[in-house]
Amino acid sequence: MQDFLQTAIGGLSIGSIYALVAMGFSIVYRTMGLVNFAHGGVVMVGAYIASTFFLTVSLPFVLAMVVAVVLTAAIGLVIEGVLRPLETKDVDLMLIGTIGFGIVLQALVIIIWGATGRAVPTPVFRQPVTIAGIVVRPYDLVIIAVAGIAAAAMWHFLRATKPGAAMQAVAMDPDAATAVGIRVGRSNAIAFGIGAGLAALAGGLAGPVLYVSPSLGGVIGIKGFAAAILGGFGNVPGAILGGLLFGLVDAFSASWFHGFADVVVYLVFAIIVVVRPEGIFGEQTVSRA
Repeated sequence: MQDFLQTAIGGLSIGSIYALVAMGFSIVYRTMGLVNFAHGGVVMVGAYIASTFFLTVSLPFVLAMVVAVVLTAAIGLVIEGVLRPLETKDVDLMLIGTIGFGIVLQALVIIIWGATGRAVPTPVFRQPVTIAGIVVRPYDLVIIAVAGIAAAAMWHFLRATKPGAAMQAVAMDPDAATAVGIRVGRSNAIAFGIGAGLAALAGGLAGPVLYVSPSLGGVIGIKGFAAAILGGFGNVPGAILGGLLFGLVDAFSASWFHGFADVVVYLVFAIIVVVRPEGIFGEQTVSRA
């Protein structure tokens, strides 16, 4: 039982990172109906920026994360600004554009930071602590807490602020939203900025757990994408649940099946998607009818 609970906490920790990535995918998709394939690249950039300000500039980890989120959110705004003229022409072109941005971001990371990657030390107590007989890494609890705060902030933003309400209106009917004076382009930009900020948060938190390298965005991005599908693409609560479930399956598969862990994870994912292709909570996206 003790091993089970320890594995579950580890799964919730990595699942919280997947949930942040999945929320980033979902907020853009529900607002614009666009799958942002540059999202994994943005996760990678966020991880590198956070690690640079933490290791090289020697900022406290919290401040390094804040800088990474702000700078990466700005990158998201730039991506949206470049892609915006394509929205009225062909969404498929925007989709291709996000793929292109993903390639560009990976190339820029290699040019700036190199291809070798870097290890980021744990920013809190490295020694495990024992809680009710369960040995827990303090940093796992930090990840879970930060992801929980981010999810609560996202819920508050969407439900209790004017920009969030505007994004909800754009998601339901962009033409009607425009008719009542809501600036659809601004809502799309906010969605991209928030999505990029969540990606940076996920990448920065993943740094001390995983090795920061140009392949980091691909690894986390794919699993975050799968988590978004699992919960219901475009559904923010579904993204959270999907990320946590994906993390738990990932952790227990690694514990029980070792070298076949990824095979088991994606097999379970495939079975769930076949049974419920719309995801656990159902897909939510912008209406373009």
